[in-house]
Amino acid sequence: MQSGSNRAFRDMRETATQKAPEITFPCDYPIKVVGDAAEDFAAAVCAVIKRHAPDFNAADIRVIDSRNGRFQSVRLSIRATGEAQLKALFEELKATGRVHMVV
Repeated sequence: MQSGSNRAFRDMRETATQKAPEITFPCDYPIKVVGDAAEDFAAAVCAVIKRHAPDFNAADIRVIDSRNGRFQSVRLSIRATGEAQLKALFEELKATGRVHMVV
């Protein structure tokens, strides 16, 4: 007989190995970009986003400072057209050297 904690662990492990859900494109796709706080960080993020999603409206972004002011997150949404677009966008954001994380 298995204990409850062993069963819960097995269930968690099985869930972790399942494939991520498929995304149906085109779709509205939320993105959060985190980097070092700077006055031009949001503008730099928007410039990259515009290259990959020309219909992106920068007026809809939210910029949130971390508690100590060291980091900023830029939250936005684009109309995603496919996985290739998202991959290229994420790679260019990271290549700026200013972005720590894209979620």
